[in-house]
Amino acid sequence: MSNPRSINPSNGNRSPGPAFPERTRFMYTIEPNQDYRDQSLRQHGELSASQLQADAARHYDDCYRDYLFAWCNRDNLALHYGYWNSHARYDQHQALLNKNRVLYEAGGLNANHRVLDAGCGIGGSSIWMAKNHGNRVTGITISAKQAEYARQHAKRHGVADLVDFQVADFCATPFADASFDAVWALESSCHALNKGDFLREAWRVLKPGGRLIVCDGFLLQREFDEAQWQAVVTCLNGWAVPNLCSRDEITELAGREGFQNVVCHDITAQTQPSVEHMYKVAKRLQPVQKVSQWLGLRSKAQTANYLVGLAQHRLFHDKLTEYCIITAQKA
Repeated sequence: MSNPRSINPSNGNRSPGPAFPERTRFMYTIEPNQDYRDQSLRQHGELSASQLQADAARHYDDCYRDYLFAWCNRDNLALHYGYWNSHARYDQHQALLNKNRVLYEAGGLNANHRVLDAGCGIGGSSIWMAKNHGNRVTGITISAKQAEYARQHAKRHGVADLVDFQVADFCATPFADASFDAVWALESSCHALNKGDFLREAWRVLKPGGRLIVCDGFLLQREFDEAQWQAVVTCLNGWAVPNLCSRDEITELAGREGFQNVVCHDITAQTQPSVEHMYKVAKRLQPVQKVSQWLGLRSKAQTANYLVGLAQHRLFHDKLTEYCIITAQKA
């Protein structure tokens, strides 16, 4: 982990007077491929790859009912931000469904494409593609509980014959080369310690001409002051994410792996209503969170996840992050 770097601002021209210690402004830097989450949540220092996966799985397992109660529902099953470009009053359910539509269109998908939903959560996008377009989708997650929840939801939605949910690492999948027409990663690639590992595996399992669709938040800067850093780390802690990268970094990595036609679609403005909604929900639930936490009814993962609702607002409000869809094609 990068250590805080001390920066002493210039005093400028001052008249002689009593000597006072200069105020030190600590700056924090995020570098690629490192885990920047709070050490106290990791218990014993740096985590191995398998421990990182177990930590992320524990987060989603602990917070499953929280998501269904406060964010998504049994129809959209969405563990991601929504998309809203209407002047009408914000509709959370519709915004979450809109995100699937926008990604599907951006990736140029159709019913004939076999899709790998890399980081499928509880099956929301996989089920949406199967139900609305008839796609055959394989969803993978590192949580056995999520995979089982997704199977149950697929059966309830009547698409169990079109979707298959498995426990697998999207950086090292069990699938043969050139197995899929598209790899879909909706707010999941951020969980990779090394984003290049994910892109390399996506390239391997894609057929020639196959499409890559990544949607996530990306850094707009790498250095942060104390207050900014606390917001960043709170989000990393709460979502079990080791680090974030910039759009330039991921597009450069994609090109390095051989992807062509790499395009970034900036949808920060259309994501902002969802950011605001999350913040309002967190503020509204603050009394419940405090009492539940005091009574010992909230796990560390649940409390950390709740705190993200407040901290993520600063990341967008202070323009520390942007939100984009990255599309690319295997030559």
